Amino acid sequence: MSGFLSDLVQYRKLLLMVVVLGIGGTHLSGFQMSVINYTSPYIQKFLNETWLERYGSALHQETLTLLWSVIVSLYCVGGMMGCLCSGYLTAKFGKKKCLLLNDVILIIATLHTGFSRTAKSFEMILVGRFLEGICAGIHLGTHVQYAGEISPKKLRGFINVTSSVFFALGKTVARILGLRDLLGTEDRWNVLLSFSGLVALIQLLFLPFFPESPPYLLLQKGDKAGCLKAMKQLWGEGNYHTEFEDLMKEKAITKGTKIMNVLEVLREPSVYPQLITMLLLLLSLQLCGLSAITFYTSEIFQTANLQESIIPYVSLGVSVSELISVIFCSSIIDRFGRRILLCGGYLLMALILLLLETSLLLSDQFLWMRYCSVVLIFLFIIAYGIGPAGAVSSVTNEIFTLSTRASAFVIGGIVIWLGLTFTGMIFPFAVKQKGSQSLKSQKNSKHASLRRNVTRLWR
Repeated sequence: MSGFLSDLVQYRKLLLMVVVLGIGGTHLSGFQMSVINYTSPYIQKFLNETWLERYGSALHQETLTLLWSVIVSLYCVGGMMGCLCSGYLTAKFGKKKCLLLNDVILIIATLHTGFSRTAKSFEMILVGRFLEGICAGIHLGTHVQYAGEISPKKLRGFINVTSSVFFALGKTVARILGLRDLLGTEDRWNVLLSFSGLVALIQLLFLPFFPESPPYLLLQKGDKAGCLKAMKQLWGEGNYHTEFEDLMKEKAITKGTKIMNVLEVLREPSVYPQLITMLLLLLSLQLCGLSAITFYTSEIFQTANLQESIIPYVSLGVSVSELISVIFCSSIIDRFGRRILLCGGYLLMALILLLLETSLLLSDQFLWMRYCSVVLIFLFIIAYGIGPAGAVSSVTNEIFTLSTRASAFVIGGIVIWLGLTFTGMIFPFAVKQKGSQSLKSQKNSKHASLRRNVTRLWR
Protein backbone atom coordinates (compact mmCIF):
# COMPACT_ATOMS: atom_id res chain seq x y z
CA MET A 1 0.00 0.00 0.00
CA SER A 2 2.91 2.33 0.77
CA GLY A 3 4.31 1.68 -2.72
CA PHE A 4 0.95 2.57 -4.25
CA LEU A 5 0.79 5.84 -2.30
CA SER A 6 4.35 6.73 -3.29
CA ASP A 7 3.41 6.16 -6.94
CA LEU A 8 0.48 8.57 -6.54
CA VAL A 9 2.83 11.23 -5.17
CA GLN A 10 5.30 10.61 -7.97
CA TYR A 11 2.63 10.98 -10.66
CA ARG A 12 0.85 13.96 -9.07
CA LYS A 13 0.63 15.87 -12.39
CA LEU A 14 -1.06 12.86 -13.94
CA LEU A 15 -3.54 12.76 -11.03
CA LEU A 16 -4.38 16.44 -11.56
CA MET A 17 -5.20 15.70 -15.19
CA VAL A 18 -7.30 12.69 -14.14
CA VAL A 19 -9.35 14.98 -11.86
CA VAL A 20 -9.86 17.56 -14.64
CA LEU A 21 -10.89 14.77 -17.04
CA GLY A 22 -13.20 13.16 -14.50
CA ILE A 23 -15.21 16.21 -13.44
CA GLY A 24 -16.02 16.97 -17.08
CA GLY A 25 -16.37 13.32 -18.06
CA THR A 26 -18.28 10.50 -16.37
CA HIS A 27 -18.99 12.78 -13.38
CA LEU A 28 -21.38 14.74 -15.62
CA SER A 29 -23.09 11.58 -16.86
CA GLY A 30 -23.67 10.32 -13.32
CA PHE A 31 -24.98 13.73 -12.26
CA GLN A 32 -27.32 14.20 -15.24
CA MET A 33 -28.77 10.68 -15.00
CA SER A 34 -29.52 11.08 -11.28
CA VAL A 35 -30.57 14.71 -11.04
CA ILE A 36 -33.66 14.22 -13.20
CA ASN A 37 -35.24 12.11 -10.42
CA TYR A 38 -35.12 15.01 -7.95
CA THR A 39 -36.58 17.53 -10.39
CA SER A 40 -39.33 15.20 -11.64
CA PRO A 41 -42.33 16.55 -9.63
CA TYR A 42 -41.34 20.18 -10.22
CA ILE A 43 -40.81 19.77 -13.97
CA GLN A 44 -44.14 17.95 -14.36
CA LYS A 45 -45.87 20.75 -12.46
CA PHE A 46 -44.07 23.29 -14.67
CA LEU A 47 -45.28 21.42 -17.80
CA ASN A 48 -48.87 21.52 -16.57
CA GLU A 49 -48.77 25.19 -15.56
CA THR A 50 -47.15 26.26 -18.84
CA TRP A 51 -49.69 24.32 -20.88
CA LEU A 52 -52.56 25.77 -18.86
CA GLU A 53 -51.27 29.31 -19.30
CA ARG A 54 -50.87 28.89 -23.07
CA TYR A 55 -53.95 26.92 -24.02
CA GLY A 56 -56.36 27.47 -21.12
CA SER A 57 -56.68 23.79 -20.18
CA ALA A 58 -54.68 21.40 -18.07
CA LEU A 59 -52.79 18.46 -19.54
CA HIS A 60 -54.34 15.01 -19.36
CA GLN A 61 -52.38 12.67 -17.11
CA GLU A 62 -51.46 10.40 -20.04
CA THR A 63 -50.16 13.37 -22.06
CA LEU A 64 -48.21 14.65 -19.08
CA THR A 65 -46.62 11.22 -18.55
CA LEU A 66 -45.76 11.05 -22.25
CA LEU A 67 -44.14 14.50 -22.22
CA TRP A 68 -42.15 13.60 -19.13
CA SER A 69 -40.94 10.32 -20.64
CA VAL A 70 -39.90 12.23 -23.78
CA ILE A 71 -37.83 14.63 -21.65
CA VAL A 72 -36.13 11.67 -19.96
CA SER A 73 -35.62 9.72 -23.18
CA LEU A 74 -34.36 12.63 -25.29
CA TYR A 75 -31.25 12.58 -23.12
CA CYS A 76 -30.69 8.94 -24.08
CA VAL A 77 -31.45 9.55 -27.78
CA GLY A 78 -28.94 12.38 -27.74
CA GLY A 79 -26.51 10.03 -26.00
CA MET A 80 -26.79 7.55 -28.87
CA MET A 81 -26.19 10.29 -31.44
CA GLY A 82 -23.21 11.61 -29.51
CA CYS A 83 -21.85 8.10 -29.16
CA LEU A 84 -22.10 7.55 -32.93
CA CYS A 85 -20.14 10.76 -33.54
CA SER A 86 -17.53 10.21 -30.84
CA GLY A 87 -15.44 7.67 -32.76
CA TYR A 88 -15.02 9.95 -35.78
CA LEU A 89 -14.44 13.09 -33.69
CA THR A 90 -11.75 11.57 -31.46
CA ALA A 91 -9.93 10.05 -34.45
CA LYS A 92 -10.10 13.28 -36.46
CA PHE A 93 -9.44 15.96 -33.82
CA GLY A 94 -8.03 14.07 -30.84
CA LYS A 95 -9.59 13.53 -27.44
CA LYS A 96 -8.52 16.86 -25.93
CA LYS A 97 -10.10 19.07 -28.62
CA CYS A 98 -13.15 16.82 -28.67
CA LEU A 99 -13.75 17.33 -24.94
CA LEU A 100 -13.19 21.10 -25.15
CA LEU A 101 -15.76 21.44 -27.94
CA ASN A 102 -18.07 19.20 -25.95
CA ASP A 103 -17.81 21.55 -22.94
CA VAL A 104 -18.92 24.53 -25.07
CA ILE A 105 -21.99 22.64 -26.31
CA LEU A 106 -22.82 21.50 -22.78
CA ILE A 107 -22.69 25.05 -21.44
CA ILE A 108 -25.15 26.08 -24.18
CA ALA A 109 -27.38 23.14 -23.24
CA THR A 110 -27.45 24.06 -19.54
CA LEU A 111 -28.31 27.66 -20.40
CA HIS A 112 -31.44 26.30 -22.10
CA THR A 113 -32.50 24.25 -19.06
CA GLY A 114 -31.47 26.98 -16.61
CA PHE A 115 -33.54 29.74 -18.25
CA SER A 116 -36.52 27.55 -19.22
CA ARG A 117 -38.45 28.51 -16.06
CA THR A 118 -37.88 32.22 -16.60
CA ALA A 119 -38.89 31.96 -20.28
CA LYS A 120 -41.86 29.71 -19.38
CA SER A 121 -40.82 27.32 -22.15
CA PHE A 122 -40.71 23.57 -21.59
CA GLU A 123 -39.36 23.29 -25.15
CA MET A 124 -36.09 24.72 -23.83
CA ILE A 125 -35.89 21.77 -21.42
CA LEU A 126 -36.36 19.39 -24.36
CA VAL A 127 -33.60 21.10 -26.36
CA GLY A 128 -31.31 21.29 -23.32
CA ARG A 129 -31.71 17.64 -22.36
CA PHE A 130 -31.16 16.53 -25.97
CA LEU A 131 -27.93 18.55 -26.23
CA GLU A 132 -26.82 17.28 -22.82
CA GLY A 133 -27.39 13.75 -24.10
CA ILE A 134 -25.22 14.38 -27.17
CA CYS A 135 -22.46 15.68 -24.90
CA ALA A 136 -22.81 12.67 -22.59
CA GLY A 137 -22.50 10.29 -25.54
CA ILE A 138 -19.26 12.00 -26.55
CA HIS A 139 -17.56 12.49 -23.19
CA LEU A 140 -18.53 9.12 -21.69
CA GLY A 141 -16.39 7.10 -24.09
CA THR A 142 -13.79 9.80 -24.70
CA HIS A 143 -13.01 10.19 -21.00
CA VAL A 144 -12.52 6.45 -20.48
CA GLN A 145 -10.20 6.15 -23.49
CA TYR A 146 -8.28 9.34 -22.68
CA ALA A 147 -7.67 8.28 -19.05
CA GLY A 148 -6.44 4.86 -20.11
CA GLU A 149 -4.04 6.25 -22.71
CA ILE A 150 -2.33 8.78 -20.43
CA SER A 151 -1.63 6.24 -17.66
CA PRO A 152 1.59 4.24 -17.15
CA LYS A 153 1.25 0.47 -17.02
CA LYS A 154 1.71 0.14 -13.26
CA LEU A 155 -1.17 2.56 -12.62
CA ARG A 156 -3.36 1.63 -15.58
CA GLY A 157 -5.91 -0.33 -13.58
CA PHE A 158 -6.22 2.45 -11.00
CA ILE A 159 -6.56 5.19 -13.65
CA ASN A 160 -9.12 3.18 -15.66
CA VAL A 161 -11.30 2.72 -12.57
CA THR A 162 -11.36 6.49 -11.95
CA SER A 163 -14.03 6.78 -14.66
CA SER A 164 -16.32 4.69 -12.42
CA VAL A 165 -15.24 6.72 -9.38
CA PHE A 166 -16.29 9.98 -11.01
CA PHE A 167 -19.54 8.43 -12.26
CA ALA A 168 -20.40 7.45 -8.68
CA LEU A 169 -19.28 10.90 -7.51
CA GLY A 170 -21.66 12.51 -10.00
CA LYS A 171 -24.59 10.51 -8.64
CA THR A 172 -23.61 11.42 -5.08
CA VAL A 173 -23.36 15.14 -5.89
CA ALA A 174 -26.79 14.99 -7.53
CA ARG A 175 -28.28 13.42 -4.40
CA ILE A 176 -26.65 16.04 -2.16
CA LEU A 177 -27.71 19.04 -4.25
CA GLY A 178 -31.14 17.45 -4.77
CA LEU A 179 -31.95 17.60 -1.05
CA ARG A 180 -34.73 20.02 -0.16
CA ASP A 181 -32.33 21.89 2.09
CA LEU A 182 -30.26 22.86 -0.98
CA LEU A 183 -31.48 22.98 -4.62
CA GLY A 184 -34.19 20.32 -4.59
CA THR A 185 -37.05 22.80 -4.30
CA GLU A 186 -39.74 24.20 -6.57
CA ASP A 187 -37.94 27.56 -6.76
CA ARG A 188 -34.47 26.20 -7.61
CA TRP A 189 -34.97 23.06 -9.72
CA ASN A 190 -33.81 24.85 -12.87
CA VAL A 191 -30.57 25.86 -11.11
CA LEU A 192 -30.07 22.21 -10.13
CA LEU A 193 -30.52 21.10 -13.75
CA SER A 194 -27.99 23.64 -15.02
CA PHE A 195 -25.30 22.87 -12.42
CA SER A 196 -23.41 20.65 -14.88
CA GLY A 197 -22.66 23.74 -16.99
CA LEU A 198 -20.47 25.07 -14.16
CA VAL A 199 -18.52 21.79 -14.08
CA ALA A 200 -18.07 21.91 -17.87
CA LEU A 201 -16.73 25.47 -17.55
CA ILE A 202 -14.12 24.27 -15.04
CA GLN A 203 -12.87 21.64 -17.48
CA LEU A 204 -12.93 24.14 -20.34
CA LEU A 205 -10.65 26.46 -18.36
CA PHE A 206 -8.13 23.89 -17.07
CA LEU A 207 -7.90 21.12 -19.70
CA PRO A 208 -5.90 23.31 -22.18
CA PHE A 209 -2.99 23.21 -19.71
CA PHE A 210 -2.65 19.43 -20.12
CA PRO A 211 -1.34 17.48 -23.14
CA GLU A 212 -3.07 15.31 -25.71
CA SER A 213 -2.91 11.53 -25.32
CA PRO A 214 0.70 10.32 -25.98
CA PRO A 215 -0.38 7.21 -27.98
CA TYR A 216 -2.60 9.41 -30.18
CA LEU A 217 0.26 11.85 -30.83
CA LEU A 218 2.73 9.11 -31.78
CA LEU A 219 0.61 6.43 -33.46
CA GLN A 220 -2.01 8.59 -35.14
CA LYS A 221 -0.22 11.89 -35.79
CA GLY A 222 3.37 10.62 -35.96
CA ASP A 223 4.48 13.39 -33.59
CA LYS A 224 7.40 11.77 -31.74
CA ALA A 225 8.54 15.02 -30.08
CA GLY A 226 4.99 15.84 -28.94
CA CYS A 227 4.58 12.34 -27.51
CA LEU A 228 7.83 12.62 -25.52
CA LYS A 229 6.87 16.07 -24.25
CA ALA A 230 3.43 14.82 -23.12
CA MET A 231 4.93 11.83 -21.30
CA LYS A 232 7.53 14.00 -19.59
CA GLN A 233 4.88 16.51 -18.51
CA LEU A 234 2.60 13.84 -17.05
CA TRP A 235 5.04 11.28 -15.67
CA GLY A 236 8.13 13.34 -14.87
CA GLU A 237 11.80 12.78 -15.72
CA GLY A 238 12.99 9.21 -16.15
CA ASN A 239 9.55 7.59 -15.84
CA TYR A 240 8.55 7.38 -19.48
CA HIS A 241 11.38 5.72 -21.42
CA THR A 242 10.10 2.14 -21.10
CA GLU A 243 6.57 3.19 -22.03
CA PHE A 244 7.87 5.13 -25.03
CA GLU A 245 9.80 2.10 -26.26
CA ASP A 246 6.63 0.00 -26.01
CA LEU A 247 4.75 2.61 -28.06
CA MET A 248 7.50 2.56 -30.70
CA LYS A 249 7.19 -1.24 -30.93
CA GLU A 250 3.41 -0.92 -31.29
CA LYS A 251 3.93 1.68 -34.00
CA ALA A 252 6.25 -0.68 -35.90
CA ILE A 253 3.73 -3.52 -35.64
CA THR A 254 0.75 -1.40 -36.69
CA LYS A 255 2.64 0.58 -39.34
CA GLY A 256 0.26 1.43 -42.17
CA THR A 257 -2.78 0.50 -40.05
CA LYS A 258 -5.35 3.27 -39.82
CA ILE A 259 -7.99 3.78 -37.14
CA MET A 260 -10.91 1.56 -38.11
CA ASN A 261 -14.50 2.80 -38.27
CA VAL A 262 -17.47 0.93 -36.80
CA LEU A 263 -18.30 -1.05 -39.95
CA GLU A 264 -14.67 -2.08 -40.41
CA VAL A 265 -14.50 -3.28 -36.80
CA LEU A 266 -17.72 -5.29 -37.25
CA ARG A 267 -16.26 -6.92 -40.39
CA GLU A 268 -12.93 -7.78 -38.77
CA PRO A 269 -13.04 -11.37 -37.39
CA SER A 270 -9.91 -10.90 -35.27
CA VAL A 271 -11.76 -8.33 -33.11
CA TYR A 272 -14.81 -10.56 -32.44
CA PRO A 273 -13.48 -12.10 -29.17
CA GLN A 274 -12.86 -8.63 -27.70
CA LEU A 275 -16.26 -7.36 -28.89
CA ILE A 276 -18.08 -10.36 -27.41
CA THR A 277 -16.21 -9.92 -24.11
CA MET A 278 -17.09 -6.22 -23.99
CA LEU A 279 -20.77 -6.76 -24.82
CA LEU A 280 -21.12 -9.54 -22.24
CA LEU A 281 -19.60 -7.32 -19.56
CA LEU A 282 -21.81 -4.35 -20.46
CA LEU A 283 -24.96 -6.48 -20.59
CA SER A 284 -24.07 -8.03 -17.25
CA LEU A 285 -23.99 -4.52 -15.74
CA GLN A 286 -27.45 -3.75 -17.11
CA LEU A 287 -28.96 -7.09 -16.05
CA CYS A 288 -27.24 -7.57 -12.68
CA GLY A 289 -30.14 -6.06 -10.71
CA LEU A 290 -28.55 -2.66 -10.11
CA SER A 291 -31.30 -0.82 -12.03
CA ALA A 292 -34.02 -2.52 -9.99
CA ILE A 293 -32.24 -1.65 -6.74
CA THR A 294 -31.76 1.95 -7.90
CA PHE A 295 -35.37 2.41 -9.06
CA TYR A 296 -37.02 0.77 -6.03
CA THR A 297 -34.71 1.90 -3.24
CA SER A 298 -37.28 4.39 -1.91
CA GLU A 299 -40.07 1.80 -2.01
CA ILE A 300 -37.97 -0.70 -0.06
CA PHE A 301 -37.11 1.94 2.52
CA GLN A 302 -40.81 2.78 2.82
CA THR A 303 -41.55 -0.91 3.37
CA ALA A 304 -39.06 -0.82 6.24
CA ASN A 305 -41.22 1.93 7.82
CA LEU A 306 -38.51 4.56 7.54
CA GLN A 307 -39.80 8.10 7.92
CA GLU A 308 -40.35 9.93 4.64
CA SER A 309 -38.16 12.79 5.83
CA ILE A 310 -35.06 10.60 6.29
CA ILE A 311 -35.41 8.43 3.15
CA PRO A 312 -33.49 10.96 0.95
CA TYR A 313 -30.62 10.92 3.45
CA VAL A 314 -30.56 7.11 3.57
CA SER A 315 -30.56 7.07 -0.25
CA LEU A 316 -27.63 9.50 -0.12
CA GLY A 317 -25.90 7.00 2.15
CA VAL A 318 -26.34 4.36 -0.57
CA SER A 319 -24.60 6.63 -3.10
CA VAL A 320 -21.78 7.42 -0.67
CA SER A 321 -21.31 3.68 -0.08
CA GLU A 322 -20.99 3.12 -3.81
CA LEU A 323 -18.47 5.95 -4.13
CA ILE A 324 -16.29 4.68 -1.27
CA SER A 325 -16.37 1.08 -2.53
CA VAL A 326 -15.38 2.12 -6.08
CA ILE A 327 -12.49 4.18 -4.67
CA PHE A 328 -11.41 1.09 -2.71
CA CYS A 329 -11.66 -0.98 -5.92
CA SER A 330 -9.31 1.44 -7.69
CA SER A 331 -6.66 0.88 -5.00
CA ILE A 332 -6.74 -2.95 -5.15
CA ILE A 333 -7.45 -3.73 -8.82
CA ASP A 334 -3.80 -3.85 -9.88
CA ARG A 335 -2.98 -6.14 -6.95
CA PHE A 336 -5.82 -8.67 -7.23
CA GLY A 337 -6.55 -8.46 -10.97
CA ARG A 338 -9.75 -7.94 -12.94
CA ARG A 339 -10.96 -11.56 -13.02
CA ILE A 340 -11.09 -11.97 -9.23
CA LEU A 341 -12.96 -8.69 -8.75
CA LEU A 342 -15.47 -9.52 -11.50
CA CYS A 343 -16.21 -13.10 -10.44
CA GLY A 344 -16.17 -12.37 -6.73
CA GLY A 345 -18.31 -9.24 -7.13
CA TYR A 346 -21.00 -10.97 -9.19
CA LEU A 347 -21.14 -13.98 -6.84
CA LEU A 348 -21.60 -11.69 -3.85
CA MET A 349 -24.26 -9.66 -5.67
CA ALA A 350 -26.19 -12.81 -6.63
CA LEU A 351 -26.14 -14.06 -3.03
CA ILE A 352 -27.24 -10.68 -1.67
CA LEU A 353 -30.09 -10.43 -4.21
CA LEU A 354 -31.30 -13.88 -3.14
CA LEU A 355 -31.28 -12.80 0.50
CA LEU A 356 -32.97 -9.50 -0.38
CA GLU A 357 -35.77 -11.27 -2.23
CA THR A 358 -36.23 -13.60 0.74
CA SER A 359 -36.34 -10.72 3.23
CA LEU A 360 -38.93 -8.88 1.12
CA LEU A 361 -41.15 -11.96 0.90
CA LEU A 362 -40.96 -12.55 4.66
CA SER A 363 -41.22 -8.90 5.70
CA ASP A 364 -44.98 -9.19 6.38
CA GLN A 365 -44.46 -12.14 8.73
CA PHE A 366 -41.33 -10.91 10.50
CA LEU A 367 -41.09 -7.15 10.98
CA TRP A 368 -37.34 -7.26 11.62
CA MET A 369 -36.86 -8.56 8.06
CA ARG A 370 -37.69 -5.06 6.77
CA TYR A 371 -34.55 -3.67 8.33
CA CYS A 372 -32.54 -6.54 6.88
CA SER A 373 -33.65 -5.31 3.44
CA VAL A 374 -32.10 -1.91 4.12
CA VAL A 375 -28.80 -3.48 5.20
CA LEU A 376 -28.80 -5.80 2.17
CA ILE A 377 -29.22 -2.86 -0.22
CA PHE A 378 -26.09 -1.27 1.21
CA LEU A 379 -24.19 -4.57 0.96
CA PHE A 380 -25.32 -5.04 -2.66
CA ILE A 381 -24.09 -1.58 -3.65
CA ILE A 382 -20.76 -2.17 -1.88
CA ALA A 383 -20.27 -5.51 -3.67
CA TYR A 384 -21.08 -3.83 -6.98
CA GLY A 385 -18.63 -0.98 -6.32
CA ILE A 386 -15.73 -3.21 -5.26
CA GLY A 387 -16.26 -5.64 -8.13
CA PRO A 388 -17.95 -4.96 -11.49
CA ALA A 389 -18.23 -1.15 -11.25
CA GLY A 390 -14.49 -0.64 -11.61
CA ALA A 391 -13.31 -3.86 -13.25
CA VAL A 392 -15.64 -3.66 -16.26
CA SER A 393 -14.42 -0.21 -17.33
CA SER A 394 -10.80 -1.32 -16.92
CA VAL A 395 -11.20 -4.51 -18.97
CA THR A 396 -13.12 -2.88 -21.82
CA ASN A 397 -10.46 -0.20 -22.15
CA GLU A 398 -7.50 -2.59 -22.10
CA ILE A 399 -8.56 -5.34 -24.52
CA PHE A 400 -8.60 -3.12 -27.63
CA THR A 401 -5.75 -1.56 -29.59
CA LEU A 402 -5.69 2.11 -30.58
CA SER A 403 -6.91 1.30 -34.12
CA THR A 404 -10.11 -0.40 -32.86
CA ARG A 405 -10.73 1.18 -29.44
CA ALA A 406 -12.76 4.24 -30.51
CA SER A 407 -15.15 2.26 -32.73
CA ALA A 408 -15.50 -0.51 -30.15
CA PHE A 409 -16.55 2.08 -27.56
CA VAL A 410 -19.14 3.38 -30.04
CA ILE A 411 -20.62 -0.13 -30.34
CA GLY A 412 -20.62 -0.62 -26.57
CA GLY A 413 -22.06 2.85 -26.03
CA ILE A 414 -24.97 2.19 -28.37
CA VAL A 415 -25.87 -0.93 -26.36
CA ILE A 416 -25.84 1.10 -23.13
CA TRP A 417 -27.85 4.02 -24.54
CA LEU A 418 -30.44 1.71 -26.14
CA GLY A 419 -31.06 0.15 -22.74
CA LEU A 420 -31.34 3.56 -21.08
CA THR A 421 -33.70 4.83 -23.80
CA PHE A 422 -35.97 1.82 -23.32
CA THR A 423 -35.96 2.32 -19.56
CA GLY A 424 -36.64 6.05 -19.91
CA MET A 425 -39.65 5.52 -22.17
CA ILE A 426 -41.21 2.54 -20.39
CA PHE A 427 -40.48 3.16 -16.72
CA PRO A 428 -42.80 6.19 -16.16
CA PHE A 429 -45.74 4.23 -17.58
CA ALA A 430 -44.77 1.13 -15.58
CA VAL A 431 -44.72 3.16 -12.38
CA LYS A 432 -48.11 4.68 -13.24
CA GLN A 433 -49.55 1.21 -13.99
CA LYS A 434 -48.06 -0.16 -10.77
CA GLY A 435 -49.62 2.69 -8.82
CA SER A 436 -53.06 2.17 -10.38
CA GLN A 437 -52.92 -1.58 -9.70
CA SER A 438 -51.92 -0.90 -6.09
CA LEU A 439 -54.81 1.54 -5.70
CA LYS A 440 -57.20 -0.96 -7.30
CA SER A 441 -56.06 -3.73 -4.94
CA GLN A 442 -56.55 -1.40 -1.97
CA LYS A 443 -60.09 -0.60 -3.14
CA ASN A 444 -60.87 -4.32 -3.64
CA SER A 445 -59.54 -5.03 -0.16
CA LYS A 446 -61.76 -2.29 1.31
CA HIS A 447 -64.80 -3.60 -0.61
CA ALA A 448 -64.14 -7.15 0.58
CA SER A 449 -63.84 -5.93 4.16
CA LEU A 450 -67.10 -3.99 3.78
CA ARG A 451 -68.90 -7.08 2.43
CA ARG A 452 -67.66 -9.15 5.37
CA ASN A 453 -68.92 -6.54 7.86
CA VAL A 454 -72.33 -6.39 6.14
CA THR A 455 -72.58 -10.19 6.22
CA ARG A 456 -71.81 -10.23 9.96
CA LEU A 457 -74.53 -7.58 10.54
CA TRP A 458 -77.14 -9.67 8.67
CA ARG A 459 -76.20 -12.72 10.70
